[in-house]
Amino acid sequence: MSNREVARLTWNGKNLVVVHGDITEEAVDAIVNPANSSLKHGGGVAGAIVRKGGRIIQEESNKIGYLPVGKAVFTTAGKLPCRFVVHTVGPIWGEGDEERKLRSAVNSVLDIAYNLNLSSISIPAISTGIFGYPKREGVFVIVGQVLNWLLENFQNPLKEIRFISIDEEMANLFKEAVEEAVTDREI
Repeated sequence: MSNREVARLTWNGKNLVVVHGDITEEAVDAIVNPANSSLKHGGGVAGAIVRKGGRIIQEESNKIGYLPVGKAVFTTAGKLPCRFVVHTVGPIWGEGDEERKLRSAVNSVLDIAYNLNLSSISIPAISTGIFGYPKREGVFVIVGQVLNWLLENFQNPLKEIRFISIDEEMANLFKEAVEEAVTDREI
């Protein structure tokens, strides 16, 4: 499967791109890994990232150790076509205060992108897989928080933010969320 753009909008000088495809194929500065707190990348997107990028990603994650919900760290990207993998832990649905925790995870990812002076990043639907966050709500929170962060940090180096899912339904939800968020925040 080759990655396919579903939507591309320019908002406030930034390219917001929705992609139906494989995050491990993204040729961007960094991809986001929706990790668990132990940073053991066995299944789902995390497992795919390590399988494709190589053992170095897991080895660097092991050195970091524990990562709390709502926080993010980065490692190198091994053999992936990006430079970094930003690992973040979103909330498990039902643990309480999930929306705040998901917003915090998104902010932590973007803060790392800012500090690393990245111009492009690819973000999946954090917490909406095995962590059980309702898909539609999760995607709308992620996109809304990205735009909030961009407004608060308007002099950031990011030029392109890509929202990606290998699942067509999720890619379409991202498209809907981006189009609605941009319309609601016209500047």
